[in-house]
Amino acid sequence: MKVRAVQYVVLLGVAAIFLGPLYWLISAAVKQPAEIYQWPPVWWPDDFTWGNFKLAWEAAPFDRFFINSTVITVIGTILKVANAVLTAYAFAYLRFPFKKVLFLLVLGAMMVPGHVTLLPNYLTVASLGWINTYAGLIIPGIGSAFATFLMRQHFLTLPGEVTDAAAVDGAGHLRTLWRVVLPMSRPMLVTVVVITAVEEWNNFVWPLIVTNTANMRTLPIGLLILKDEEGLANWGTIMAGTLLVLAPMLLIFLFAQRYIVGGITQGALKG
Repeated sequence: MKVRAVQYVVLLGVAAIFLGPLYWLISAAVKQPAEIYQWPPVWWPDDFTWGNFKLAWEAAPFDRFFINSTVITVIGTILKVANAVLTAYAFAYLRFPFKKVLFLLVLGAMMVPGHVTLLPNYLTVASLGWINTYAGLIIPGIGSAFATFLMRQHFLTLPGEVTDAAAVDGAGHLRTLWRVVLPMSRPMLVTVVVITAVEEWNNFVWPLIVTNTANMRTLPIGLLILKDEEGLANWGTIMAGTLLVLAPMLLIFLFAQRYIVGGITQGALKG
C-alpha cells in the first residue's frame, strides 16, 4: 500500500508539472488584467471575462490566419504522411540496390537540424515564384524522415505471411498497402498523422520566412502580431489568442490519444 501511495503521489506531482502551465493559460484567458499581475497569484478568477477572446480575434485577422493554418495542416499532413507511408513500404518490403545505404541516409536526415535547410529551401522557393503561396508553404516540408522511420519500423513487425498471401492472390504493391498493410497499421498511422498535423499547425519559422503579407500568415505568426499590438498591457488577450491556437490540436490529441499510446511503441525494438 505504501508503494502504491508513493506512486500516486509521484504521478500527481508529474501531472501537476505538466498541467499547471495549461491551467494558468486557460485561467489567464478569462481574467481581468489586474488579476493576472496580482501577487500572490489568483488561481481562480473572481470575475470571468470572455471579452479577451473577442479582443484577440479582432486584434489581428485571425479568421484568415485560421484558414491558412487549416489548409497548410490538412494538405501538408496528407502529402507528408502519404510520402512517408510509400517510402516506408518500399524500405520494408521491396528489394532494390543500395537499400540499406539509402535507409541510413534517411536516419542521417533525422540528425540534421531543420534550420540548416532554411536557406536552400528559401532560395528554391523564391526562384520558383512561390513566395506568399500555399505551394511555398507546403511543398518544401512534405518529406519526413521521422515519419518514414516510424512507419518502416512498424511495417517490419507485421506478419510476413499476410503480405505473402496477398501476393499469391495477385495483389500488387499498392493494393497490398491499401487493403492489407494500412488496415493492420491503424494505431501507428494515426500516431504519425497526429504528430505530423501538430508539427504543421505549430510551424512558425518557415511561414515567417516565406510569407510577407498578412493574408498568407498562419496562426503562430498571428500570436506574434497579437503580442506586438497588445504589448504588456493585456496578457489576458494574448493568452486567449494562444488558447484559440492551441485548442484544435489539443482536441485532436484527446480524441486520438489511445491510438498514440499504442502506436508509438509498436516496432520500436524491431531492426
